[in-house]
Formats: sequence, C-alpha cells, structure tokens
Amino acid sequence: MLTRFLPPPGPARLITVITMVLTLGQGLWMAINAVYAVEMLHLTPTQLGISVSTAAALVLMCSTPLGHLADRAGPREVQMWSYVVATPLTVALVFVDSFVSYLVVTAVQAVAYRAGRSARKAMIAALIPAADRVRLLAYVRAASNASVSIGAGMAGLVLAVGTRPAYQGAVLFTAACFLVTGLLTLKEQHVPPVPAKPGFAFSVLRDRPFLLFTALDGLLTTHALLLDVVMPLWVLHHTGAPRWMSAVILILNTVLVVALQTRVARGADAPAAAAKASLQGAGFVTGACAVFALSSGTGTLTTCLLLLVGAVIHALGEIRQSAGSWGVAFSLASDDAQGQYQGTHAMGIDLGRMIAPAIFVWLVLEHGATGWIVLAAAFALLGTAMPAVVAWSLRKGAKDTEEPGRIAAAG
Repeated sequence: MLTRFLPPPGPARLITVITMVLTLGQGLWMAINAVYAVEMLHLTPTQLGISVSTAAALVLMCSTPLGHLADRAGPREVQMWSYVVATPLTVALVFVDSFVSYLVVTAVQAVAYRAGRSARKAMIAALIPAADRVRLLAYVRAASNASVSIGAGMAGLVLAVGTRPAYQGAVLFTAACFLVTGLLTLKEQHVPPVPAKPGFAFSVLRDRPFLLFTALDGLLTTHALLLDVVMPLWVLHHTGAPRWMSAVILILNTVLVVALQTRVARGADAPAAAAKASLQGAGFVTGACAVFALSSGTGTLTTCLLLLVGAVIHALGEIRQSAGSWGVAFSLASDDAQGQYQGTHAMGIDLGRMIAPAIFVWLVLEHGATGWIVLAAAFALLGTAMPAVVAWSLRKGAKDTEEPGRIAAAG
C-alpha cells in the first residue's frame, strides 16, 4: 500500500514521509484554527481576520529573505530549526489569553513555517536530480492530501467533542508534528551552504522573466479557491443541489489528487514541457468553469451531475497545472539561489490567494454564469502566456551565458 503513495527508498521517500508528518498536523490545525480562536480564546471574527491578514502580510514580505537564508545557512539546518522553533510557538497557543498575544504568536509561527517550506524546496533541488523533482513533488502532494485528510478527520472528532481539553490536545498534537518534522530532518543528508557572491544578494528580484512567471503562476493557482471558497456559496445560492454537494466535490477532488497526481505529473521536468503542462492544466480549469456555469437553473439531478463532471475536469487541471508550476519554478531558478527563487515563487501564490477570493465571490455570486465564463477566459489567458514567458526566460539565460564568453574571447 505504501508504495502507491511513497517514492522508492532514499532521499525522496524521506522527504515525502517528513512532509506527511507535517501535513498531518496542518490538516488538523487548519480545520480547528478558526473555531478555537473564536470559541476557546474568545476572539471576535474581526480580530481573527486581522491576525490571519497580519501573518499573511508578514510571510509575504519575508518569503524571499527566508529563501535566501536557506541558501546561505544550509537548507537542512534552516528546515530543522524552523520547525523546532514552531513547536513552542504552537504550544503557546494553549496559554494565550488576549488578541495581541494570539496575533504575535501566530504571526511568528507563520514565518517559521514558511522558512521551513522554502528550505524544503531548496533541499529537493539539492538532493534530487532535476529529472526527478516534479515526480517527487507529485508523490509529496498525493501523500500530503491523504495525510491532510486524516488530520481533518481528527479535527472532526475534536469539533464533535467541543471541549477545551479536546481543543488543547489538538493544539499540542500539532506542536508534536512540528517537533517530529524538525527531528526527522536530521536524518536527511547535509547540504552545504551556497557561498555569497559579490553584488546584489537577492538576484531573483532582477530576474524579470521569473518574476513575471511568479505573478502569472500565482494567479493561475488560484483555481484551487474555486472549490474551497466559491463552490459552497455557488451551490447554496445559485443551484438547486443539496448543500452537501460542495463537501462531496471536495472529497472527490482529494481522492482524484491522491490517485492520479503521480501519473499526470509525468513529463513536466524540462522547461518547455512544464510550460505546456501549465497550459494544459489551465485548459482543463477553463473547461471546468464552463461546466460549472451550466449548473445553474437545471433540475437537481442534472445540476449534481454537472457539478461532479466539472469537479473531475477541475481536478485534472489542478493536477496537471501543479506539475507544470513545479517544473517551471525549479528549471528557471538559478542553481546557487534555489532557496530564494522558491521562496519568491511561493510569494506569488500567496499574493494570488490574498487577492482572488473577494474577486471570485463577487464575479460568481453577483453575475452567475457570466462570472464563471469570465473566470474561464482569465484562466485560459494565463495558461496561454506560460510558454511565452518560459521561452523569454530561456532566451535571457542563453544570452547571459554567452556574454561572459564573448568578453573572455575579446580579452
């Protein structure tokens, strides 16, 4: 059974197992975080929103420097200490007694978590051959979805019990997952730090093709919010489908990702192939939006069938697009700055997730099927732009490589 979800023994399997431990705690924490803050800590919804936004903004500002830290201090060490530090910060959530203390603890915890994730990408770039990185991340994503689902199931039990000790036990379990993740990191191979180079430290900020890719990919990956944020409201306000259909769609998505991610991710390692995978993924998402647009104003059975068909098409797009995203992000990054490149790439995804929810809800809830068509067109345009952006980056890289040679020949 494990071989269906885990890569062969070696660094790839260890990376996957470590990520599964981490996401087990995250699946539990994501499902209870809001309820714990409001019901147990007595924060108002506004205070919770401010805390979440503050943490997101802080992570956004720190993404590139945290990735740079992984390059300079060594990704294994940064990953280990990030999760070790996150452990007492999570335990502290049992003892916080005010909005300010909750805000400070969760903000610093979010920065530690991002540092660990950026370091993990740098570890993958250092330990895994280029031709195998996308396949590894496919294994990681499939296994993580399974692990998150288990954590969410545990959260359901906590919510059903609803007592303070049950919530506090869940918080401590999450902290334990951070600690085990940090300790397991010690079993990974050491990756030497990359020596600093003369000149501007954050070279990624001068790589215009990569920054453009980061922005476009960040917008394209917002398709995940269609199921998490938009679909429950769409089912409730614009269809005659039962309310539980949105939960069925999320479960179907998880099952398809776990079952198909490693297969669909194949062939997305080289830059051009990865860009094509992004385009294909965007095409599927475009089709899913069109199917969702048809689900309003039909009979209950027809609506449910259309929603399920759209969910399957969306899952195929999500799987293929994520493979393309990984392939491009790794292949366009400078080998001596993988940490800061992957941290910057994550920043684009964060920006997209901050901007998109309000726009998506406004488009779909206020404009119905027309809103879905607008989203379909937007995803199609984003996907179409990917091959051109990757081609620009490859031309720029070839030119930068030729310039030193010409100067040396002239000398």
